Amino acid sequence: MDIDLRHLRVICAVADAGSVTKAAASLGLAQPALTTQLKRIERSLGGALFVRDRRGARLTPLGDLVLARARVLIPALKGLQQEAVHLAHGGQPNRYRIGATNGPICGGLVQRLALAHPSERVSVHATWSAEEISNMTVAGTLDFALVGVCGDTTPAPQADLVWRPVCVDPVWVLVSEQHRLAARDEVALADLAGEHWANAPGDGCFNDCFAAACAREGFTPRAAYEMDVGSCIDLVTSGAAVVLCQGTMRHTPGVVVLPIAGTPLYWRHLLGWDPAGPAARVADEVFDVAVRTYLDIVRQRPRYADWLGAHHRFGPQIVRAA
Repeated sequence: MDIDLRHLRVICAVADAGSVTKAAASLGLAQPALTTQLKRIERSLGGALFVRDRRGARLTPLGDLVLARARVLIPALKGLQQEAVHLAHGGQPNRYRIGATNGPICGGLVQRLALAHPSERVSVHATWSAEEISNMTVAGTLDFALVGVCGDTTPAPQADLVWRPVCVDPVWVLVSEQHRLAARDEVALADLAGEHWANAPGDGCFNDCFAAACAREGFTPRAAYEMDVGSCIDLVTSGAAVVLCQGTMRHTPGVVVLPIAGTPLYWRHLLGWDPAGPAARVADEVFDVAVRTYLDIVRQRPRYADWLGAHHRFGPQIVRAA
């Protein structure tokens, strides 16, 4: 038996419901019929996807793997079908397929575009890798790349995309509100020489630039824990580590964001697109929306807005590249 979209939906339904009986009800099937179908799926895949007992249905390691793939494939196939129907009836390709790395702009950008273009399907591909997003934009599977880069670097491949800076943010440090430096207006990087560090994953030169900045202050930083943003904040809250973050970092209970004296590191948010592709005709609009989104974020962070007022080379980059 070949696995198709219907079978993947069955797997997701059982995983979401936590039992075959509840999944059968949600799918409008009789429980014995769903059980038989699930056994056929498991035989086709070569092993059990769920451990089923009186407590319900729990995923096996094979089930975890298949479920993860199903979560990706189902929306991808649905999107393919919608876009194919749209094109078959004379429509234009989706103009707002956006790839984004961690940053403050993506959520507001997507919301504004969706409100402005309710008949268009605005989609997002989120990942930690700027290079992956750049390559997908070059390949035409994304229309726009919204990525963050360290300093004055540009994601590769440079020659195939136009890159326009939306904003430039200083890199600050996130510490527990119980930290010995939490009451300061700013800290010197050297004051953090003995700290444990944590950061979210990413490609590019940021780790090298951070190590170089520390070397200029006379110390070598301890190796950083690399984990997702939520886990990094948990470490900071517990006092186990400090984290480098963007100046736009929102207020989080239990932590304090501090400027680093001299701003030895900074982060640029870039919008990229293929100048020969269909995205080029709406690039000015998307750029303007991205800048407005960033300005809204700054207005919601009065302390950061005040800091930008005294550091004019940072903040929104409203003048467009030629």
